[in-house]
Amino acid sequence: MTLPVIKDFTADSTGGPFTLSAHKGKAVVIYFYPKDNTPGCTTEGMEFRDLAKQFAKAGAVVVGVSRDSLKSHEYFKAKLGLPFELISDPEEKLCEMFGVMKLKNMYGKQVRGVERSTFAFDKTGKLVREWRAVKAPGHADEVLAFVQSLN
Repeated sequence: MTLPVIKDFTADSTGGPFTLSAHKGKAVVIYFYPKDNTPGCTTEGMEFRDLAKQFAKAGAVVVGVSRDSLKSHEYFKAKLGLPFELISDPEEKLCEMFGVMKLKNMYGKQVRGVERSTFAFDKTGKLVREWRAVKAPGHADEVLAFVQSLN
């Protein structure tokens, strides 16, 4: 399977501008999720939160991305106590770059939305693994095990 080539980017996040290349020397985990304050996205955020110290110990930076506004992200981050930043991508620039926009069935209608996906970059900034169409429960554990294997 061929991984997409991801160019360096800068995007608005809850901690100010997030630039991928600024994290060279660390592994970077970017997880895309459909919407703040929804059940699956809350589960996923809490699982990454609960493993945050282990990701940091493995030398990894975790960041979440959705199309929600920074204001929504600030509330979601505070509500869940997330120790990592959330990127706001309302124009879907990153969603398109990573190819996570998909047609989904919701209540019998086709809607365009974010496919829950995660991407891992090694310490050189190279994309080394992707997970697509993930189920939230237990996913953060799988990502952590992969990041730990990079060391």
